[in-house]
Amino acid sequence: MTPPQRSESIGSRDVAGWPTRLGRWVVHVVGTFAVAIAARLPERWRPAADRTIAWSAANLAFILFAGVSLSLALALVDVSHEVYEAVVGHDGVAALDQPALDLALHWRSPGLDQAVTLFTDLGGGVGMPILATLVVVTLAVLQRAWTPVVIMVVAAAGSLLMTVVGKDLIGRARPPLAFAVPPYESTPSFPSGHTLNATVLTTVAVYLILLGTTAAWQRVVTVSVGAVFVVLMGLSRVFLGHHWLTDVIAGWAIGLAWALAVITAHRLLVTLRRAARRTS
Repeated sequence: MTPPQRSESIGSRDVAGWPTRLGRWVVHVVGTFAVAIAARLPERWRPAADRTIAWSAANLAFILFAGVSLSLALALVDVSHEVYEAVVGHDGVAALDQPALDLALHWRSPGLDQAVTLFTDLGGGVGMPILATLVVVTLAVLQRAWTPVVIMVVAAAGSLLMTVVGKDLIGRARPPLAFAVPPYESTPSFPSGHTLNATVLTTVAVYLILLGTTAAWQRVVTVSVGAVFVVLMGLSRVFLGHHWLTDVIAGWAIGLAWALAVITAHRLLVTLRRAARRTS
């Protein structure tokens, strides 16, 4: 059995280990499809460093699983739209969204409003990409590999696509401007883009940081900081009156689902690349 490299484990857990029957089935099915496709590729399309079918199949498995998962995630966005319509149709949304907004209004103050606005900007279209880039570039330099960059780019692209599709599909209105803290936003409300993107990029960044860490306290701190950041980012959107609470909940759920799919795709990549190393 080929031992894991340092960047292929989290503590004592090998990311290429699949203890459940479902996990092993996914590896078998995706791997079989990837090998079948790789066998039909021209040799010049295979990785230059190792032109084996097994190595090409590992890369294809990552692409296949990520692609299928993205399709399922987009379907989840559509399902959330149907759930939203059903809830609105029964006036149930007011039972959750309006009380949350009322609570935010109760706690507002000029100083707190400014502090929360500065924080929420970290999850915007400028702040979050900068933070994610700093993390993955550092990891790529330390590991001398492009894998962290590729994983984050895939995660970010899917996250952006789901945000755009969700907003265009549902077109939900944001809370009234009278209850919002400037600067105001004009795009549709559902799902919360700040929350969805922060959930995806932070979860994937935490996973990449955990790879190769040996100290338990480092893992605890990394996961805790990431979780607190994601939760506070979502709540900041409600506090500022830029989103309804259900927008944020959808962002958390969809974002976490996509992030876990990207992580699973990477684990498949590691598993099949290790198999390729054994056969080369």
